[in-house]
Amino acid sequence: MDDAGPLYLDHAATSPVRREVLEAMWPYLSSEFGNPSSHHAAGESAARALDWARSTVAAVLGCRASEIVFTGGGTEANNLAIKGVALARPRGRHVVISAVEHPSVLESCAYLERFHGFEVARLPVDSYGLVAPADFEAALHEDTTLASVMYANNEIGTVQPIAELAGIGRAVGVPFHSDAVQAAGWLPLDVDGLGVDALTLAGHKLGAPKGIGVLFCRARIPLEPVLHGGGQERGRRSGTQDVAGAVGLATALVLADDERKAGADALGRLRDEFIARILAGVQGSTLTGHPSLRLAGSASFCFAGTSGEAVLLELERRGVLVSSGSACAAGSSDPSPVLLAIGVEPELAQTAVRFTFGAQIERAQLLAVADAVEASVAAVRGIR
Repeated sequence: MDDAGPLYLDHAATSPVRREVLEAMWPYLSSEFGNPSSHHAAGESAARALDWARSTVAAVLGCRASEIVFTGGGTEANNLAIKGVALARPRGRHVVISAVEHPSVLESCAYLERFHGFEVARLPVDSYGLVAPADFEAALHEDTTLASVMYANNEIGTVQPIAELAGIGRAVGVPFHSDAVQAAGWLPLDVDGLGVDALTLAGHKLGAPKGIGVLFCRARIPLEPVLHGGGQERGRRSGTQDVAGAVGLATALVLADDERKAGADALGRLRDEFIARILAGVQGSTLTGHPSLRLAGSASFCFAGTSGEAVLLELERRGVLVSSGSACAAGSSDPSPVLLAIGVEPELAQTAVRFTFGAQIERAQLLAVADAVEASVAAVRGIR
């Protein structure tokens, strides 16, 4: 967009690694390279760093350090939460999820169906992507062993009423998990305030490297490990821990949570201005997701009469990097299941474009993007 290079507006796919995170990680990628399970000075130094990272994450979530499990990313954390809780001591073989969950939740539940005889209730959502609490309550019964609803959607940005849903589950003794990968850094993560029994995070959405994630799981909730081996992470996730990654995630989480407390409201107002500019300037544009109950750094649209991929290419030519939906569905030509679930027609769903940005975005930059969107859509329609 200028001499500084393209403007990156695809933070929901991954975020740039923060300088502070790199600096915090560097000792554990160089001189402090020990295995935290080793009983010598190098190992003990690594173990202390891992303990610091665990305690730091726990402080942000408001839980015990012993309830934090480091994983290889958000996908693994979701797999461990879904399979681990469902298979540990099931009171039945029934799981409740929403229709707009991340593929790692959807596929984990499909695995439970195929290989363990579980029944999975996939709750519909409204046109904004919200789960109705009444529908959620009606889906729970005495055989329900786990419920999982994501905190905020990765494609349309809609924020679910997690505390209300978790409270409904708690009243009937159903453990509640939430995929908070997209919510981290944008919404409060206090697990007692949310009422959740398990919650997942991914470092690379916060400014840490890819390949490190977290599962919070309450001590009273049994958890069957998915990875077996050396018994690391209190036996819940075997494998030599990524000490540098854990330190990086903890550092990034604190920075992102501080940014949330300082500026989420202002960014939300800027997002709303950006949305209004797009809807007014691009004929046939529609917002996807909830107009107000959405992440401060997320705006997603369908542009009727275009190809979403063609708009992406036009925007990149103008120095703006965005996406057409979930990066986890890269290479798929099928319409987004999330958009179909909220009632978007398949042809219109193929026109989707998602803009996700960090707290550092400036008003002038975002309004210039709105102008670039208008020009890009016009160019695509001219090509057609």
